[in-house]
Amino acid sequence: MGGGGPGLAADGPGGAPVCSAKGCRAAAVWVLAWNNPKLHTPDRRKTWLACEEHREQLSQFLGVRGFLKDVVPLAEWSEQPPE
Repeated sequence: MGGGGPGLAADGPGGAPVCSAKGCRAAAVWVLAWNNPKLHTPDRRKTWLACEEHREQLSQFLGVRGFLKDVVPLAEWSEQPPE
C-alpha cells in the first residue's frame, strides 16, 4: 500500500492520486494518517490514500493495530503546509 507525505502518490490518469487499497485504481478522496509506534516517532505521519469505497476498510485495518491517527479529506490535507 502507498505511503508518503506532502508528496502523495499520484499514479492515476493525469497524475491524480489513487486509492492505496490493493488492486484499486479509483480516485483517492481521503488521506489516512498513521504511524507504527514501534518504528516511528510520535509526530511522524505516514499516509495511505483511500477512495470512498475503501476508506472504512483501510481505517479499520490501521485502527485495529493502533496505527490510525487521523482521516482527512484529500483536499484539506493538500492545503496543510508541510511540517
